[in-house]
Amino acid sequence: MISEDEKFMKEAIKQAKKAYKIDEVPIGCVIVNDGKIIARGYNRRNTDKNTLSHAELIAIKKASKILGDWRLEDCTMYVTLEPCQMCSGAIVQSRLKKVVIGCMNQKAGCAGSILNLLEMDEFNHKVEVIRGIKEEECSTMLTNFFKELRQKKREKKVEKSTCIFKTNSI
Repeated sequence: MISEDEKFMKEAIKQAKKAYKIDEVPIGCVIVNDGKIIARGYNRRNTDKNTLSHAELIAIKKASKILGDWRLEDCTMYVTLEPCQMCSGAIVQSRLKKVVIGCMNQKAGCAGSILNLLEMDEFNHKVEVIRGIKEEECSTMLTNFFKELRQKKREKKVEKSTCIFKTNSI
């Protein structure tokens, strides 16, 4: 039997796959209220040419519009990769009740890896955090994406050096 957390993480993974298809880092997010998805988002930084186009921020903006309030106190966010400092700050500020994370981000994560902004006693709001839901699937998708990206860069480099060689040979 699939748990509710797994069910909604699968939906976040679907969002991450949308990012993957447009050559964005595959990070996806859904926000749930009363057992229903009210907002979805996926990474679009390169597409939008905007630092703020993270999956979490896109979903928070949509959820706030749907609920007509910036406070998302009864909502749960499902996100495939541990949020960065910017997104973690937005999560705390939006008063999300809970965040369910697929895989952790040892290089930039701020929900337990580098920092834990979501569960700090010093802030006026503390977020419940669950980690490792569909972790392997989330992690594998990111690993494959970066492996393919490195391969594409190598191929471009070889293509470029071949082009230069042909030009210089003429």
